[in-house]
Amino acid sequence: MRGINELINVDDPAWPELRELFTASAVPVRVLPVDRGEGRRCLLQMQVTARSVLGAVALNSGGLVLDDGWVRVIGGGSGEDHGSLPSLGQVNEFPAHVDPAWHPAKGLVVGHDVLGGVFALNGHDPEAAGRPGAPGQMTYFAPDTLEWEVMEMGHSVWISWMLSGRLEKFYEGLRWPGWREEAAALSFSQGISVIPFLWSQEARADLAATSRRAVPMREVLGVAADFARQMGPVDPGFLGAV
Repeated sequence: MRGINELINVDDPAWPELRELFTASAVPVRVLPVDRGEGRRCLLQMQVTARSVLGAVALNSGGLVLDDGWVRVIGGGSGEDHGSLPSLGQVNEFPAHVDPAWHPAKGLVVGHDVLGGVFALNGHDPEAAGRPGAPGQMTYFAPDTLEWEVMEMGHSVWISWMLSGRLEKFYEGLRWPGWREEAAALSFSQGISVIPFLWSQEARADLAATSRRAVPMREVLGVAADFARQMGPVDPGFLGAV
């Protein structure tokens, strides 16, 4: 098992290049301040270096907030202040003390969107976890279909992909007039409840006519998971602790 100095002190850390991407991106990006101790704990448990984008985000940011809050990329945690984002360790329920034998059983949750969509990095056996795609690929739990979808990219490409402006196409049909203002008004512990539900014919026919309100994010995820178990082909499994 590598120590924290070996994970941090690398010749070509990813963070400087990431900061350049943030500056150049047309997508609004907010970098939250990081809880240094928690960020290091995440690196130790994941055993990734600051050379990787995953490690760089965990070590240098409390999380990334994209498109005025629509997407939240999980990082090293931004402390205990009101409205902070939890860390990769908290969202994925890492052991209290670093355990080399522990791995996330279903894959690593690395982001959420305000509708209850979940971005996760596949583990070593996606098929056994009920997830599509290959080990190390990104997957997305879609709140409008209640199923996991493979994204055919790794974590670093996923970050670049979002910053390139692809989110507009990705969320086509799931954004309504005024969505940006509604997302920006949320705290990081909240998501948007949509009634009729996103997977209903009514919502698909006229999303702008739905009733929407801010609720705890755990409620948004919990409702989607419950309906997925009732209606979907498989149990969606762990969607992250928020």
